[in-house]
Amino acid sequence: MLDSLSKPVVINTRPFERAAPLTQYLQRAGFTVVDIPMLTLQTRRVTDNDRQLMRRWLDDEYRALVIVSPTAAALGIKVWQDISETRDSKDVNSLASINIAPSPLIAVGSATAAVFYDELPSIADKILQPIVANNEGMLAMPEIDGLQAGDKLLIWRGLGGRRLLVDTLQARGVHVDTIAWYERIMPADAQRQYHEWQRNYSQLPTVKPIVIVSSGTAFEHWAHIVNSEADVDVSSQLGTIDSHVTSKASHTRLQLSDFTYVALGARLADMLSNQQLPYLQVEDLAPQTIASAISTHLTS
Repeated sequence: MLDSLSKPVVINTRPFERAAPLTQYLQRAGFTVVDIPMLTLQTRRVTDNDRQLMRRWLDDEYRALVIVSPTAAALGIKVWQDISETRDSKDVNSLASINIAPSPLIAVGSATAAVFYDELPSIADKILQPIVANNEGMLAMPEIDGLQAGDKLLIWRGLGGRRLLVDTLQARGVHVDTIAWYERIMPADAQRQYHEWQRNYSQLPTVKPIVIVSSGTAFEHWAHIVNSEADVDVSSQLGTIDSHVTSKASHTRLQLSDFTYVALGARLADMLSNQQLPYLQVEDLAPQTIASAISTHLTS
């Protein structure tokens, strides 16, 4: 068993609203965990096109609905409820009822499914989950694998998310519509948080910090932060650091290759591999999965 001195610092880059369960689990396992979110979720304005796609889904035009995250589920349900209340008042037999799902609901991950169980328990029997909560896991589901040219699929997601799923299905001739209920942006204080952590960081040189990364966008933000720290004069950027601290920060600045990454899925792993960065690939973000991968890596 590893003692606390031989365990690396773990940096959790998940969005603030999704980070706590993983951080707390790793802390209970004896790791020092630092939360430095590389993504924050910003709700997007609901457009007329979004509402039109929802009406088409409620009119049974799609073979299935894929919901990629708890945030997408919560925001989509609100619009579904709004449309349902309007249509139900005109037609009591309308499929728009919030208690009737016109197609199977494919929830990516147990946390996403839990939103539906909590908010819409009457449609629990319509909720399906892939065995592995990633793009590959969804593509292996019979409901997705069986889609043919001309079939239609609707996806609730964040802006730009799940490109592999969309691209793969479109290449097969499947018509894929998406509603981006939110977008993922870099938190305004990400650079400062990273700088403050690195300024105080001290560890045995043989133990690399471990960074948990859940998407290509999160890694792009992380790479920008780390590279900026190495290339930009910190004192001019932050404006509050004296020359002594600046000198210390310059001496201890880390490069991307000074970390080991926990990467979700093959696509992100390939991105890291192409940059010759050390990584551990996981297929889901369950705290137990990530803790196991880190522990196996440290004892191998």
